[in-house]
Amino acid sequence: MALELLAIDLGKRAFHIYGIDTDGVILSRKVSRAKLAEVVGDLEPTAIAMEACASAHYWARCWLAAGREVRLINPRFVKPFVKGSKNDAVDAEAIFEAAMRPTMRFVPVKSTDQQDLQSLHRARDRLICQRTALINHTRGLLAEYGVVLPQGPRRFMTQAPTAIAGADLSDLARAIFGELMDQLDERDLLAARKAAGGRADRRHCDHRRCQRWPSVSLGPRDGSLDRAGAQAVYDWRQATARRHRTTRQPLSQAPADPWRTRRRQPVGQA
Repeated sequence: MALELLAIDLGKRAFHIYGIDTDGVILSRKVSRAKLAEVVGDLEPTAIAMEACASAHYWARCWLAAGREVRLINPRFVKPFVKGSKNDAVDAEAIFEAAMRPTMRFVPVKSTDQQDLQSLHRARDRLICQRTALINHTRGLLAEYGVVLPQGPRRFMTQAPTAIAGADLSDLARAIFGELMDQLDERDLLAARKAAGGRADRRHCDHRRCQRWPSVSLGPRDGSLDRAGAQAVYDWRQATARRHRTTRQPLSQAPADPWRTRRRQPVGQA
């Protein structure tokens, strides 16, 4: 059986493969995770198509290492080709049909470094969401006891210990809020969030594309410009505001925006 294209519907424990050989024979079967690599190796397809979903980039790297072409498709581009009730076999056939389209746009395969950086950002986002949820939960419980604190993590962390200590609370409530504040301590979620951010900044410093923009700050600061670039943008905005207040009319030649001065040189010019 010679297959030009093999479509794989990915799953956690079971996969469904679909393909049509050069004689028109349809292959549609369910394969377990342990036997997937062996089955694909026996079929020897020229190209493999999959949805760009969970574990797709891992399998794509495996097939690329075996010398096969990989076509990853966004799931929303596969949905129009689904026929009838949705199941694994129908999804695999839809992936096959979508991958055969000459105008289909495919997703580039991520390297391990790209997935490492993506995982780092997702882990950092999870810590931030947990910290925000814990602060909102604590603020809501304190409001039930008449202790209303301002919004914002910095102001909450600064004012909450004093407000809890001075509030008229029972021993049980004071113990509960003490445990909640311990979870919000700098040694827990906030420290982990900053540590994750520092690792991301160091990874960005080594990234080739980030090194092309020396004016972008890659340190622990929150701004996207370094000190000189931020001051230049601030001065330009202040000059524009003063011109508008005094004359109510734009100048004949407005000062150049420092953020837009960096332009790509035309081809053939130094």
